Parts: sequence; structure tokens; C-alpha cells
Amino acid sequence: MAGQLAASKVNYADKSVLLVDSSGNMRSTIFYMLRELGVQNLRAVTVSERVLEMIRDESFDIILLGHNSSDAVTGMRLLEEARYRGYIRPTAGWIFMTSDASQEVVLHAIDSRPDGLLTKPFTIDELKLRLDQLIRRKQTLYPIEQAIEIGDLPSAVEDCAAIPRGDPCYEQAQRLRAQCLMELGRVQQAYDELEKHYWQGEDKDTAVLMAQALYRLKRLEEAEELLVELVERYPLLIAAYDLLAKVHESRGNLFEAREALQQAAAKSPLGIPRQMELGRVATQTEALDVAENAYRRSIVLGRSSCYRSPEPYLRLANIRRLELKSSDERKQVTLRNELDSLLNNAEFNFPRDMQLRVRSALLRSQTCRDLGELDESNRLYREADQRNRELDHPLNLEREELLLSGDKVPLVEPEPPLPKREEARFAKRDQAMAAKVNRLGIKHYMAAKYSQAMRYFGLAIEYDPGCAAALLNLAQLYLESARDTEFKRDERLKMVDRYLHLTGRLELNEAAAGRLSLLRSLRNRPLPELDKGALAMLLR
Repeated sequence: MAGQLAASKVNYADKSVLLVDSSGNMRSTIFYMLRELGVQNLRAVTVSERVLEMIRDESFDIILLGHNSSDAVTGMRLLEEARYRGYIRPTAGWIFMTSDASQEVVLHAIDSRPDGLLTKPFTIDELKLRLDQLIRRKQTLYPIEQAIEIGDLPSAVEDCAAIPRGDPCYEQAQRLRAQCLMELGRVQQAYDELEKHYWQGEDKDTAVLMAQALYRLKRLEEAEELLVELVERYPLLIAAYDLLAKVHESRGNLFEAREALQQAAAKSPLGIPRQMELGRVATQTEALDVAENAYRRSIVLGRSSCYRSPEPYLRLANIRRLELKSSDERKQVTLRNELDSLLNNAEFNFPRDMQLRVRSALLRSQTCRDLGELDESNRLYREADQRNRELDHPLNLEREELLLSGDKVPLVEPEPPLPKREEARFAKRDQAMAAKVNRLGIKHYMAAKYSQAMRYFGLAIEYDPGCAAALLNLAQLYLESARDTEFKRDERLKMVDRYLHLTGRLELNEAAAGRLSLLRSLRNRPLPELDKGALAMLLR
């Protein structure tokens, strides 16, 4: 085994690895496996909610996340929440480890799109093979994923095109390119390129992207045909079922949409968004027992999920409202008590949700209106209106009534407008945190801890993609490393050019503009002519 490890071309010495597992024995076993593979910068912790803070605040190259279904906080919950909150950076590699290889666990994990799955227990050779593949893939795709991470989608599109056809990452690069093109609004171009690649290899993931493009182009019949073929060939391709339901609904075929969602939920029942969609469509098709089961499942799953919300309580209460309309007086008393109980439970479990109180009053108003209690209905509507006026961001009451009622008319939410690239890049800035993290990077640089400095500068850009100081600091570090070693020199110089290019597109103060000019002039000089040591003063 030692000979096999020595033959590896993957260098783990410069990789930052986070190992998360609730079992002390398993954590210790994997820890020593990673040490034998050459991992030096390694942190091993148990599963807890603090892990999310670590992932948010620190920069890891690889995260090995263990899942045990009996844990109070499961690895699945951490994976789902990390994806939900945007903590999974494109440049980081995530491997989900579980001893439960059941279909529902594996498919639910796939919903959160980890980079790999490992079934515990595993050998060091299995771990090495999976990590080697992941590291090589991440190294090849790094410029692309770095550009995506900082919001420079046009550069990502160009970098994808530079991956040669014979490269093992070629197909994935083409899928990333298509996703970027669609986000940029170039949907037809994305479809044309995907179609060309699909017919060469008929890759299922490429086909799902093709169907997404067709859906956005309103070519619904073609999208449906492709997706029906996909689910027949790949019965566990859940993403195809989800998209097929959207296509059916857009075509006005609600019963077919419900059937697609029922099939998806039966195969992968742990996803709350899917259960909520099934409940909504089932309500519209008057399959109230199906809707009720979906909403009750959502409430149970939501007890330990980032998707926990009052929404399933409201939707269940609306089912009781619909049943009230066609029940006798004796049954109406029971149903009305259940409706009130559901709304009261929602308000008890979500006491700070002021929007909930508006929506609860609206639903009670609708119920009274259905039963002919017009005075009480009007009073409750005035109460909803008054509460709504007190909100920082008032709701559209007419729209809320439609959403709450589960109207039979297909209610398909419009596709959100494609954001302009610059607005999308800078929509979630945290400039104060970016400045703080950039200063931490400078401290590591001054202590000659260059890999840590680079991670902090990269993290600063995540907090604020327009942080000129961090962009220039990264350009300087890559230029210095290209000067000092021939290893991957061309790739490092490309990163210098990228960061200088991104900085040049920003509005700069005098100090940053001067440093950009200096670094550009240094970049144009032959590397052997550059002075040793720091090439410029890092921006604090």
C-alpha cells in the first residue's frame, strides 16, 4: 500500500481538510488515513451546528462530512443547510460519508449536490481513489469555479471552452458553461451547445440541462418528450421528475404534474421543497388526501431542517377550509376546530413571524366568507390589512389569498427575471467582513503563511466580490509564487491576469489604482527580472 501511496501524483500537503463525523472511532480512523495520504492541514470535529459556522468563516479545500441517522444533528442536515445558505463554495470539494446507503438517504443527499458519496466503512485505497479524482477535477476546473465563485460568469464561459475534448473534465466543463450561459440570459446558445454534446454521448446530466433550457425557451412539448424519455431510462433521476412536473404544469396538465411529483416523492421522500410542491399541485387537483400527507410530512421533516416554516401549517389549514365547504354541520364543527388548531400551532411555533399573523387572519377571513359569516369575514380581513400595514415589507393581500386558497386555476409562479451580471455579482456584499478577513490574510502573509493568506483573501472576495484590496493581494501572491517556482507557473500567471482584470473593472481609489498600475507593470516584466520578496505593499 505504501508503494501505491508514494506513486500518487496528488499532493495533499497544501490542502486544507475538514473532517466531520459524530463517531469518535470512525473520526480517528479516517484522521489517520488522511495523515497517511499526506494531509497536514487537517481539522477533525464532531457533528454539531458549530460546523456550519466553521464552513462559513473558514476556507477548506476538502470537507468530508459523515452522516449518522441517529444523531441529533445529522450530516444530512448540515449538507442541506450548507447548500441552502450558500456556504458550499464551487472551489471546495464535498464528500458525503454515510453507513446508511438506503435509496432515500442517497437520493436526498444528491439533492444537495455533494461532489462525491462514500459508504462507510471504507479502506484507505477507496478514500485515496475518491480524493485523487476529486482533487484532480478541482485542479482542472479551478479557474472556472473560481470565476463562478466571484461572479465573473463571462470569464467562466471562456475558461470552460479552453478545456480540451480529451480531458476527463470536458463534459462537466461543458455543463458548467451551459449553466453560466443560461444565467447570462444566453439560453438558446446554451441549448445549441448542449444538444451537440448530448448526441455524442447521451449523458443524463447534460440531458436535464437541455430540458431546463427548453423549458426556459418555452419549448414545452420538446422538454416534456426529453424528460419522459429520461425518467424511463433513469428511474432514479429525481431532478428529471421535478422538472417534468414544472413542464406539465406550464402546459396546463396538472394531473400529470401531480403524478410526476408523486413518483419523485415516493423515490426520494425526505426533501421538503418537493413535498410542498406535491401538496400544492395535489390541492389544485382536489386530491386532498395526497396534499395532506405531503404537508404533514413537511412538518415532521421540518423539525430539524433549514426549510422549517409555517407554510405547511397554513396549507393544511386551507385543506380543512376546503373540506368545510362540502361538509354537514356536525363535521364542520370538527373541521373548524382543526383549522383553528393548525393556525394556532403555527403562530406558537413561529412567534416572531409577523407575516404569518397576516396570512392566518386572511385564511380565517376566507373560511368565514365560505360559511356566509360576512361580518366576521370582513372584521378578520380588516385585521389582516392592519397587521399588513405594520410590516416593514407589506404583502400583496390579493396574491396571498390566491396562494393560500390553493385555487384550482394553475398558479405557476413566473420565472424570476435574469439578473444583470453586475447586479448579481454585488447583490450580497458584506464589505465590513471582507475588510476584516482581508486584514487576517495580510497577517498570515506577514508571518510567511502564504497558503493561509491566499485562503483568507479568497474568503474576503466571497464576502464582497468588489473588494479591490483582496483582489490585488491575490494578484500579488500569485505573481510572487510564479516568480519563485516553475511548478504550475503558467496557471499562476493566468490567475494574476484574472485578478488584475477584475480589479480594473472596479471604481478604485487613488491608492488601489496606483497599486494596480504597479502590478500591471511588474506583470509585463520577465519573471527573472523581478525583485525577491514582496513585490508591493499589501492593501490593509
